[in-house]
Amino acid sequence: MANHEMTKEEHILRMMKKVLTDVAKDTYVRPGLKHPLSENTVLGIRDCLALISAREKELVEASGRSMNMRPHFIDEPQHTVVVPLTDLKGRKSDPDKNH
Repeated sequence: MANHEMTKEEHILRMMKKVLTDVAKDTYVRPGLKHPLSENTVLGIRDCLALISAREKELVEASGRSMNMRPHFIDEPQHTVVVPLTDLKGRKSDPDKNH
């Protein structure tokens, strides 16, 4: 689906996710140092992000859209090969070639 317009709920979820991940990035400390946020707060942020992701998935599935929202370039190599069935018509399988 091209150019999907976000609902108010999707916009809120995206902003909440952005703010929570920004908080996590801004408060990152090297291993061994004391984190400025309590362990309970860190766990709460993780739980919120998990709930946001689950709700985003529900909304996408309910709308019939794909979760693969990454942009693709026109010249990007494709990972699938399309074989037209018309090319297969009239061919007989050769048992000697299957080995």
